[in-house]
Amino acid sequence: MATRQTLFRDQLLSDRERKNLAILDVIRKSGPVTRTEISRVTKLNIVTVSNYVNSYIDKGLVIEKGFDVSTGGRKPTLVELNAKQGYVIGIDIGPVNMVAIITDLATTPISKIKKLRPQGPMNEVVSSSIEMVYEIIEKAKLEKSKIKGVGLGVSGIIDAIAGTVRDTDPVRGQTTGSYVSVKSMIEKEFHMPTFVGNDSTVAAFGERHLGLEQEVNDMLYIYSDVGCGIIIKGEIYCGAGGSAGEIQLAVDNPYAEKFVYWQKDPNYLRPWGVDLGITAEAKKILSKEKTASKILDLAGGNIEDINIDMIIEAAKADDKIAIDLLENAGQHLGIRVAYLVNLFNPEIVVVGGGVEKAGELFLGPIRQVVKALAFEEPANTVKIIPSRLGDSGVALGAAALVLREIFARI
Repeated sequence: MATRQTLFRDQLLSDRERKNLAILDVIRKSGPVTRTEISRVTKLNIVTVSNYVNSYIDKGLVIEKGFDVSTGGRKPTLVELNAKQGYVIGIDIGPVNMVAIITDLATTPISKIKKLRPQGPMNEVVSSSIEMVYEIIEKAKLEKSKIKGVGLGVSGIIDAIAGTVRDTDPVRGQTTGSYVSVKSMIEKEFHMPTFVGNDSTVAAFGERHLGLEQEVNDMLYIYSDVGCGIIIKGEIYCGAGGSAGEIQLAVDNPYAEKFVYWQKDPNYLRPWGVDLGITAEAKKILSKEKTASKILDLAGGNIEDINIDMIIEAAKADDKIAIDLLENAGQHLGIRVAYLVNLFNPEIVVVGGGVEKAGELFLGPIRQVVKALAFEEPANTVKIIPSRLGDSGVALGAAALVLREIFARI
């Protein structure tokens, strides 16, 4: 089935696989932990838990580590994940940058590399991930045999049925590449299982399992305005073909004008890019007004050198232009978030993509718009928070999903 080529296979999990995931997740999060505690958390009987844990110990995946305090009788044995038994690689093929991270079996990062995304067609970009696999293994100084799998989070429209991913950036030409071919190439080159998913969906999984302290069942991850990862009842939702979560419309399509004639400026529907168009707007304002701004000072007086980090730094230094730019972007994004809050009624909306580093200067306007436009009930329920994993979110999410596959198949 085509769906087995992606990272998301909840509908295909057997009863044994689900038990594997439940038990190993408790050991990963809470270890060292007793079998009794695992039984309590998973609600599986102690005999079942003991049988599974003993099997993991035989395979070297779990190790016994001392004894817990006794409340009477024999001291219970503690078990924990044998985290250094293997490693996985997560790769983020983002709109601007590519990030690769190696983690151990506890999802602890071991090594990380980051570089600009090539400007070539999608096939070229996706294929370059092979080079990153070589680079990150060499940097981490690990034997290839210790790497158990690779996960890729790719920016673009996933079509799990056709096995393709399509770039949506008009500047790069909206090219289509085959993620099935890169999956096959990596598996053939490195002899390890490889999985592919949309970057926003992968990041949503990473934030839920690695970034949040509490268990969350219903959650959205907003990747600027270029995508949305969806988690419903604790499970990833990626739609019939893997492309669920696109929160932009093709308003620049030549046929779109007849449908949006009633809307003079449908900016809240248009994709602005990973920085929400803030950098381009700053350059436009400062080139026209020739006004003093901390943004320009940080750019050394060169408008073309302005970037989002400079704008955020200027805003934190009370630069009015920078503050207005972040506020306007937050309000525009808030319209989309308000609609999604009404549609999904999530517990948490995580905002990522980089602009969330501005803190309340950006997140405050989003919350204000959601309060104003969403219905009172879902608006009062939702918490809107910044990404905890930052620019590592997609790569760590991809790594975590590979581990999920490995743990399920034990």
